[in-house]
Amino acid sequence: MNSQESDKKELQIPQILNLDDDFSLIKRYIDGDEPAFKVLVLRHKERVRNIIYLTIGNVTGVDDIAQEVFITVFKNLKQFRFESQFSTWLYRITINKCKDHLRKVAVRNIFTGFKDSGSDESEPNYEMKTENKDISEFVQDAIKKLPSKLRIPLVLKDIEGFSYQEIAETVQCDLGTVKSRIFRARQGLKNILAPLEKELRL
Repeated sequence: MNSQESDKKELQIPQILNLDDDFSLIKRYIDGDEPAFKVLVLRHKERVRNIIYLTIGNVTGVDDIAQEVFITVFKNLKQFRFESQFSTWLYRITINKCKDHLRKVAVRNIFTGFKDSGSDESEPNYEMKTENKDISEFVQDAIKKLPSKLRIPLVLKDIEGFSYQEIAETVQCDLGTVKSRIFRARQGLKNILAPLEKELRL
């Protein structure tokens, strides 16, 4: 076999993805390799939990919502079309579950008369205790005080490192709206942290 025939044969071999690649794991699961789904969950579990925690504003319910997320993924993974990154699809499901949770909290608060910090209608609470906290805790507390429609894109951009386009696909908003909300979220965060400027500079 000459070199041209060898090169041609190599070009006909389909590209093999890394075994740890999301798409490869999904394909393995669809082909009947059930443990591949567990690997997929382990790869993304902590990031999903982090997004949920920062989005809903408290630790209560994080694991329950994460479980709902991966149950939804499990039920629908065989219909995944490979048209976008798995992470974009996964985090869209995560955000939607968080929004469902926040809506339920808002409805419950109507009947209890309690205003929850996770509601879009809530006003920021500017009081913060400054003892025994590091800078990351101050910032996390401040993020929780933002309305969820601003909090979600800010978390995805500034904490999770998503691009504006990825955020737009995840939250299903146009690019301009995403940029506007992130700008407003950063301004809101700056205002909330203003009374603690001296502490944050230490």
